[in-house]
Amino acid sequence: MAFHEVRFPANLSFGSVGGPERRTEIVALASGFEERNTPWAHARRRYDAGMGLRSLDDLSALVAFFEARAGQLHGFRWKDWSDYKSCLPSRATAFDDQVIAIGDGVATAFQLVKTYSSGPGSYGRPINKVVRDTVRAGVGGNEVFPGIHFAADHTSGMITFAEAPEPGAVVTAGYEFDVAVRFDTDRIAVSVSSFQAGEMPSIPVIEVRV
Repeated sequence: MAFHEVRFPANLSFGSVGGPERRTEIVALASGFEERNTPWAHARRRYDAGMGLRSLDDLSALVAFFEARAGQLHGFRWKDWSDYKSCLPSRATAFDDQVIAIGDGVATAFQLVKTYSSGPGSYGRPINKVVRDTVRAGVGGNEVFPGIHFAADHTSGMITFAEAPEPGAVVTAGYEFDVAVRFDTDRIAVSVSSFQAGEMPSIPVIEVRV
């Protein structure tokens, strides 16, 4: 499968339904207690692209995008409107939104990460598909600048500094990002009369590992 570095039309994904999915294996013991485990280190997101369609022109744009991806064959970028920034949706991104590493004086390349925290638990999500020209970065509490101090790869989410951050220096970043996905169907079935009557086609989209 190839991955196409093109984003599904953001105006169509705006009304979509979806979010993260986890896989948990639960074994009920004879005592009534449970043992719970997960084979997944990271969540996998699912969406329904059909829910964002508002007109026949939208439907035409979706069909064109679907055909250009050959159905499930090629992956693409998806904007998850509920989670596409390194900060809260209501805020503008800043260079110190997320701590991505601690400098050791040697390493110059770091993976962008978004951390989700609640109570005693936290989860670090690797961010691969960053939006071009949105990455801001900081070292030791001071902002550094792209093209001078660092470069960001928008296809992999790696940020590379011209000089290794000093030992103990906190490396931070802020950014916008997309989700790498593919269609989860090779078939679109829609009736124009049903669509005009308000019936939305189901067009599942699923996250892929890249």
